[in-house]
Amino acid sequence: MFTPATDANLADLRAALPDGTFKDATDSYLTEPRGRWQGAGTVVAPATTDAVSRILAYCNDHRIAVVPYGGGTGLVGGQLMGEGAVPLVLSLERMTAIRDRFPSENVLVVEAGAILADVQAEAERLGRHFPLSLASEGSARIGGLLSTNAGGVNVLRYGNARAQCLGLEVVRPDGTIWHGLTRLRKDNTGYDLRDLFIGAEGTLGIITAAALRMVPQPVRIGAAMMAVPSPQAALDLLGIAQGRLGDGISAFEIIHRQGLDFLAEVGPDVKPPFAETPDWMVLIDVGLPAGLSPDTALEDLFTEAVAADLVIDGVIAQSMADRAAFWKIRESIPEANRRIGSISSHDISVPLSAVPEFIARGAPVLAEIGHFRINCFGHLGDGNLHYNVFPMPGRNRADYEAERPAVKKAVHDLAHAFGGSVSAEHGVGRLKVGDLETYSDPAKLAMMRAIKDALDPHGIMNPGAVLRQA
Repeated sequence: MFTPATDANLADLRAALPDGTFKDATDSYLTEPRGRWQGAGTVVAPATTDAVSRILAYCNDHRIAVVPYGGGTGLVGGQLMGEGAVPLVLSLERMTAIRDRFPSENVLVVEAGAILADVQAEAERLGRHFPLSLASEGSARIGGLLSTNAGGVNVLRYGNARAQCLGLEVVRPDGTIWHGLTRLRKDNTGYDLRDLFIGAEGTLGIITAAALRMVPQPVRIGAAMMAVPSPQAALDLLGIAQGRLGDGISAFEIIHRQGLDFLAEVGPDVKPPFAETPDWMVLIDVGLPAGLSPDTALEDLFTEAVAADLVIDGVIAQSMADRAAFWKIRESIPEANRRIGSISSHDISVPLSAVPEFIARGAPVLAEIGHFRINCFGHLGDGNLHYNVFPMPGRNRADYEAERPAVKKAVHDLAHAFGGSVSAEHGVGRLKVGDLETYSDPAKLAMMRAIKDALDPHGIMNPGAVLRQA
């Protein structure tokens, strides 16, 4: 069992660490973005891996809980701890260096506090592309993205954060450092420890640096918004697009009109893609090699899809500004959702072929509980839907607190019934610990607990996240 850090403990740490390591524990460290979680703790921001090592070794010896903190953009409460002994919040914000560049290998070695947008910019400066992309890329940090195995909009082509990482440097709970910053594509020397720490949400150790995989920059980029009559039509359109363009499709997003209605209601301001908003739309983003025209490819796709009654209308970007306007719509929807205030938000995934039926069955299931507005959108290409439930006009989410548990259970039960996941890309954190226990194979949970006990026997690392505190 761990204990709160006493004044004497903090004095020891201050004496052992460089000036500037301790930070004021402001709300930015202790409140999650949607305001549903409130934490506590003393904040430290080490500038080196050695300092992280000293902090963890001390905390391990004195049984002080440590909560790793990246960019604070997580939505499942993994970055703060509101119950139990007050922890040490360990922020990676000062560890932002690009340690090494290997453009001929398509590799960047960066510290865990590096902001995603800065890593993208460095890759572009080297004539390369770092393909992990999501709405919070201006504040999300590499360590947190790897610790949650973040997804984003380009998973269809490039995979999750896990697929962008070759090697890691990790500080274990006892302070020992694993120097695993390999740049190798092939290394079959035993267990893949990299994959063990990616997605562990800081419960096994702290990622302090990563060797990241870059890719060549797409030479020809294009985008289109197409109105489709149904989710099934969107899925059929994806099949045709993949047959025509293969891995030239970078993203394939499905958007419901409710998202655009929310944007019109509360902002941010965007330019609607169609004169009359359809019930369902897809945003297709492509990146093609030299010699191939995205405009021609998208026009041919549109023509075939119209002939097959899969598309009602479409707009093809005629410039990078048009493409940016399309993406502004998609990336502004989460902000509009926050302004409306969801009753319950769900980051679920189901097998691709089950997406249309899941959407069709979701509304009737929720109608048995009450009257709601549903904003369903997300990454159709990989089966990840953000299925969010909102108050009716004139009401707010506080009016629905009694129905909230039933709404969440109904959506998660339905996803599980289709063989899906209740956490597609946001992680488990503290919010979904009970869901993990409810829907996971008991053998999986037992193996996870055994790994946790082996690597963190005193349970100091992010206690209560992913696995219930023992």
